[in-house]
Amino acid sequence: MSTISSERVRAIVEGGVPTTDAKPTASEARRESASTNRWLARLLAAVRVSIGWGFLWAFLDKLFGLGHETPSAKAWVHGGSPTAGFLKNTPEGPLASFYRDLAGAGWADWLFMLGLLGVGVALILGIGMRIAAGAGALLLLMMWSAVLPPANNPFMDEHIIYALTLGVLALTSAGRSYGFGVVWERMPLVRRFPFLK
Repeated sequence: MSTISSERVRAIVEGGVPTTDAKPTASEARRESASTNRWLARLLAAVRVSIGWGFLWAFLDKLFGLGHETPSAKAWVHGGSPTAGFLKNTPEGPLASFYRDLAGAGWADWLFMLGLLGVGVALILGIGMRIAAGAGALLLLMMWSAVLPPANNPFMDEHIIYALTLGVLALTSAGRSYGFGVVWERMPLVRRFPFLK
């Protein structure tokens, strides 16, 4: 927490609010900025891990049929298809027939599951944020386009909001705080190919 100068305390006590001429000193401004940056880094890390857990949980539930959205009998390990249930039951939208044709295809199941796993692990660990954000946004936008129009809004739903949030996480290098982003970025391969950051 930043400290308040004696002039500002006096202005608050005497007048109820600080006057405009009782401006913070340079050191107070630096402390306040550092405190804000620490809280912002913590918040971005919490958002990153939360969205990562959402992806990883979807992978685990579809793989093992943990009973939340996927019953055990329809788990991928028991021969179920991770894409069949969602894509076959898409609402009547402009892309419904396209997605119904993909439902249950082996290659689509593999790509979908690898995407969920990769994005989830990368976000939780804070590594490969650019690729994770891009792949995650692509998955989310495809899910959004499969249910057009959304049930509660003409075009906006949580898929778009999460996709935009992933962009913010990548642009702010959110993997560096409370993650392995700094270590990841020092790896020779990542230094050689910066898009892997």
